[in-house]
Amino acid sequence: MDLDAPMAMAPMLGTARTGATILCCNCGSPIDGTSSAGAMCYDCIKLTVDISKTIPREAHIQFCRDCDRWLMPPNTWITAAPESKELLALCLKRLRNITKVRIVNAEFIWTEPHSRRIKVKITIQDSVADGVLMQQSFEVVYVVGTQQCKDCAKSYTANVWRASVQVRQKVPHKRTFLLLEQLILKHQAHRDTINIKEEKGGIDFYFAHRNQAETFLSFLKSVTPVFVKDSRHLISQDNHTGDKSYKFNYSVEIVPICREDLVALPLKLARSIGNISPLVLCHRIGTSVNLLDPNTLQTAEISSDVFWRAPFHPLAGTPDLVEFIVMDVEPTNVRKGKWVLSEVQVARAADLGVNDHTYFTRSHLGNLLHAGDSVLGYLLSGTNFNSSAFDEIEASRAFGSTIPDVILVKKHYPNRRKNKKRTWKLKRMAKDEGELLPKSNDQEKLEAEYEMFLRDVEEDEELRAALALYKNTKKRQPQDADAMSIAETEMTGMDDGPRINMDELLDDFDELGIQDE
Repeated sequence: MDLDAPMAMAPMLGTARTGATILCCNCGSPIDGTSSAGAMCYDCIKLTVDISKTIPREAHIQFCRDCDRWLMPPNTWITAAPESKELLALCLKRLRNITKVRIVNAEFIWTEPHSRRIKVKITIQDSVADGVLMQQSFEVVYVVGTQQCKDCAKSYTANVWRASVQVRQKVPHKRTFLLLEQLILKHQAHRDTINIKEEKGGIDFYFAHRNQAETFLSFLKSVTPVFVKDSRHLISQDNHTGDKSYKFNYSVEIVPICREDLVALPLKLARSIGNISPLVLCHRIGTSVNLLDPNTLQTAEISSDVFWRAPFHPLAGTPDLVEFIVMDVEPTNVRKGKWVLSEVQVARAADLGVNDHTYFTRSHLGNLLHAGDSVLGYLLSGTNFNSSAFDEIEASRAFGSTIPDVILVKKHYPNRRKNKKRTWKLKRMAKDEGELLPKSNDQEKLEAEYEMFLRDVEEDEELRAALALYKNTKKRQPQDADAMSIAETEMTGMDDGPRINMDELLDDFDELGIQDE
């Protein structure tokens, strides 16, 4: 064996290889020299390095006390509740250099509501060296300042609204506006209005923006035939930039024909819509005028464009209806939907006991009428109409001999109890009457028209389906027991009007409240 030959050293078992250990240059603590940043321990790095030094500890946000909105610079106002995520997002966006670090957490710190201060605790992360990630938490105080937004500032001037929609109808009653009011309430079409003012012959709707008024116009065109005219008025002009500010006005005229009106069509128009009889009834107003010939059950419709190309007025309306008593009814085999053609013999209610004059006519109410019932209709015999279209019908060879003496419109319930307590109700819009406060006579007329509208809702299922009816939860006032017993005895069996099923009614959540037992 050669003693000078190299010998292999056996490895030492049970010992682990460790990295180089050095001392922190600041506090002298032993650290791993291969992974340390700047020869400093993690605690010393936290004491000497501030990753949030570029982020301010105080900021300002603006708040409008009139509308409770917050300013999102440069000129956007947003709605945010206290300590909401929307307000927290607004506070973070108001900090400079916050986007250069990673936000780990942000939360509100409670402060006094009247202190006009908002405190937010923010936790961020950032890398201070290769492989070293540092996390730090700090507080930011926001000083809440008050500033009036442009919309609230405009509300204190004469230029509150930017667009107005003036709805008018040239009829002597308000039945169409009562129906339009219910349709607006059901579809929430008035949610963008800043004021609703009742004017002579109609209603004015005011909006803060033009696009809101155009949306409302689209709704009106979808529920009734209208004719729209628009105009604009210059408010101000900037000579340097050329910017101009306008007010927009939209004049909306509703067709003067209402439901249950008697219409005398021009002969040329009657031939163009299916050769229908020119003397018809209007049984429905939708996006078009729907007409019915009660002698043949033929129907036709006049679109909005066709009507406004050559507009005309109805021959007679609901104030001209006359009460008749049914003497005899003979149904025929002709049916169309809910209508049944029948031959009816009627006598005017005012002539009973005076003379024996009766009238024979054809009617579409064969499924509703029975001998002894009351019915409302138009009396054409002996009546003079100031209408050139009706004169043409009388002079024509084809239709002059087909004019009936009576045209029946709807069944009447004379024993309907007045001022009865209904189990249902309709909501009303809050309107500004302004200087047009109704007089005592006008108020009675408005109440009578509203009562007639409620009766139409009770009688017509098709009309009820388009409206929102609510349960009437108001309790009756306690009265004298003797008086109530006498009233109930007198009214028992007298109310023969139609009733509305409770399943068709909605719950009015506006009246729900907490009551102490």
